[in-house]
Amino acid sequence: MLTDFFRINLPYGIAKNENNEWMAFNREYMPLGYNNQDLKGLPGSSYLELPIYTKHKRLTNSFLSDLAHSESGIERNNKGDIVTVFLYNAKTNPINRTKNVKSLWYDYFEKIEKLSKLKT
Repeated sequence: MLTDFFRINLPYGIAKNENNEWMAFNREYMPLGYNNQDLKGLPGSSYLELPIYTKHKRLTNSFLSDLAHSESGIERNNKGDIVTVFLYNAKTNPINRTKNVKSLWYDYFEKIEKLSKLKT
């Protein structure tokens, strides 16, 4: 179970379903705000009955790659399409106190800013 606001309510990543719609998910791979392990599923293939997936314009591979913490922060399907993007990892986690916290927050919120400008 998640224990802090950041991991429950802010995006760890985004995932695409079969309809080319995207959802943001938290550190437990659940929709933002979810913290009950009994409801845990797989972003992109679970929660399909909930209105949490949205089609966005201009989600190019370049845009998605810029969001990922690194190349390893991108998952592709068997056709090579990007289906999951992770915004941070253990090294780039903004609440990681072993690094320069301000720069990690800046990098993270720069990604959130890019996402916030997407149109449906």
